[in-house]
Formats: sequence, structure tokens, C-alpha cells
Amino acid sequence: MPKAEDSFIPYKGVRFSKAEMLQRSREFCRYLGKRRTVRDYSDKPVPIEVIENIIMTASSAPSGAHKQPWTFCVVSDPKIKQKIREAAEKEEYENYHGRMSEEWLSDLAPLGTDWHKPFLETAPYLIIVFKKAYDLVDGEKKKNYYVNESVGLATGFLLAAIHNAGLASLTHTPSPMNFLQEILQRPENERPFLLIPVGYPAEDARVPNITRKDLKDVMVLYEGVKE
Repeated sequence: MPKAEDSFIPYKGVRFSKAEMLQRSREFCRYLGKRRTVRDYSDKPVPIEVIENIIMTASSAPSGAHKQPWTFCVVSDPKIKQKIREAAEKEEYENYHGRMSEEWLSDLAPLGTDWHKPFLETAPYLIIVFKKAYDLVDGEKKKNYYVNESVGLATGFLLAAIHNAGLASLTHTPSPMNFLQEILQRPENERPFLLIPVGYPAEDARVPNITRKDLKDVMVLYEGVKE
């Protein structure tokens, strides 16, 4: 289908010199490399405007057919956080006591995780990411495309924005997560994707002593022959 000429606008992009490009890419890599998953949080308040900016950053992610198939539910209400913790711990208890394989439990052991999730109440905010399989427009279903990929990209932007603001986060995936849809009374076209506590790390916070893979382990270069 041909597109109307006025549906496009000029785009110049941002350009840097090669030296500045290298410097910026190196610094950003080092900065994001300091991001860690945190399970020990302070209850110190975080300005809601910071969270709003983080959400809008996440919502700038690309998506299939520009459908933006996501909803970010931000919870600071202590009563709702308590309900979410109780429901999450109920599911996680079942996971750690029968649902998870021995191999899975063995892989988790070095991280020191268990079914107790106090951070769901301690962190000042919970961001629950919902994916929308379809939109509802005047009661009519409108299909979304590449939903998991799109919401995954937005979540990546979200985590980077959280770290950029000087805050900590955790990607929590209690399974099943249907209780989130029920507690937050989300519509039928939304399904929970991730539960992310956000806040300052506790003064005595500790994280596992782990390392990330080297470049040679995550990148394969296909370079043409230079003539």
C-alpha cells in the first residue's frame, strides 16, 4: 500500500567523530557493565518523575508495526505490594519445592535465591511489564505483531534507564504470573511479562561474585576480504 508523502518527516540522526564515537561507546559499555541484579533494597523514596522518565525511555523502543504492545504498571501502594509478594511467594514456594528440576535448582544455587521475596515490599516501586497480544479499539480486536520481541526490547531499554538514573532493579519472573493480572485488574488483552522492583540498593546490599562472558564468547565477526 503506497504511503502518503506527508506521513514521513526528515531525519538527520546524531553524528559523532570516530574518536568521540569510540569514546562514547567505550564509556557506555563500562557504565552498563556496572549494572547488577539486586535483591536487597532500601525503602528510601524515589521521585515519581524519575520513574515516569524511565517508563517513557522504555516506551521509545522499536516495536512490530509500531504497535507499542506494552503497558507498564507502577505500584507504590504498600497494600498492593503486600498482595503481590504473598501471591509471588506462594508460586515460588511451589517452584522451589517440586516444579523446578534438580538441574535448575543447581544452576540457581550460586545465586543464593529462594522462594522468599521481601524486596517486593521493600523497594519503593514495582514496575510490572504487561504485553498486549492485541489492542482493543472500541471493543474490536486489533492484532499486534512480534509482541514478545517488542516487549523484550522495551524491557531492555527500561533496565538501562533504571541503571542510568542511579537505581537498582531485578527481573523477577514468578511462574505462573496470572496473579498479577488479577491483583492489578488488567484487561483481557494484557498478560504479565516481567515483575521489576526498582529502588536504591540497601546499604548492606550484596550481589553474587559472578563475571560476564568475554567478547570472544558472545560475538562472531563475518568480515569481508579487504582488497
